[in-house]
Amino acid sequence: MTTTLRPDGAEEAAANKGRTRRWHIMVNGHPVGGLRTTAWPRDGFCPGEIGELEVTEGRRRGRGTVAVLAAEEVLRSWGCTRVDVTVPAEAEAGLQLARALGYTERMRNMIKPLTELPQLPAGLTDRRIGPEQYPDWERAAVEGYRQELIDSGVGAAEATAKSEHDHRHALPAGPDTPDIVLRQLLDADGNVLGCIWVALRQAAMPDGRPLAWVMLVEAAPEHRGRGHGRTLMRIAERECLAAGVHDLGLNVFADNGVAIRLYESLGYRVTRRVLSKPLL
Repeated sequence: MTTTLRPDGAEEAAANKGRTRRWHIMVNGHPVGGLRTTAWPRDGFCPGEIGELEVTEGRRRGRGTVAVLAAEEVLRSWGCTRVDVTVPAEAEAGLQLARALGYTERMRNMIKPLTELPQLPAGLTDRRIGPEQYPDWERAAVEGYRQELIDSGVGAAEATAKSEHDHRHALPAGPDTPDIVLRQLLDADGNVLGCIWVALRQAAMPDGRPLAWVMLVEAAPEHRGRGHGRTLMRIAERECLAAGVHDLGLNVFADNGVAIRLYESLGYRVTRRVLSKPLL
C-alpha cells in the first residue's frame, strides 16, 4: 500500500504574503483523507504549518503518519525551517501522533467566557498607554516577545524577525490602532506595576461572536510575585466587557507553569495546543 499526496486544486496565496495548498491523501490512487500546507516567508525565515489533517478511511493504519511526513517534505521544498501543527484539546489521537513524529508542545490556546465585571484591588488604578508612554513600552514589548520565542525553542534570528514583524502588523498605528486595549497598572504613588495589551476583535467564536485576545500581560520585574498578573487580567476582562466582547483568549508558552496555573485559576480552559518541529 503506497500513501502519497496529490494536489486538491491550485496553490493559493495566504495571509501576509504566504502560500497555501490543500492536498488529498492517496493510497494506491484512492483518496482516503486530506490536509493543508501553509508557509509564511518573513525577513529571512519561513515557518510552515500543517493543518486540516483528516483520514476518512483506514484510520490506525499509519496513513496519517506518512501523510504528515510527506507534508513536511512539501514545506521543506518551500523553504520552511520549522513546522507547526495545531491540535484541538480533545484530539488525543492527534496529540499522540504529533509527539510520535518528534513535535514538542510550544504553546497552548486558552479561552474564558466573560460574565461578571471584575473589580480592582483597593489602592490600584490603571491608565491608557498613550503616545508619551508608547515608545518605551514598545521597545520592551518587542524584546520581551523575542526572548519568549527564544526560550520556547525558536532560533535567535527567527525570533528577532518574528517579534518585529508581529508588532508592526498588530499595531500599525501604535497606541491609536483601532480595537486594541493598552493599559498600565499603577499603585497609589503612580509606580507602574505592569501592563496589558488586548486585541478586542482578534477572531470569532464558532457561533460568530467576537473573540478578544490577550497579546501581552506582564508584571514589572521588581513587582512580580504580588498578584499583579491576576489584576492585569481583571483589567483585560473589564475592558472586553465594556466593549461588548464576552469571550477572551490567550496564548501561553507550554513551559510557563506559573502563568498556566494563574489562567486555570481564573477560569481559562485549554482549547488547542500548538506543537513545533524543526525541519532540518
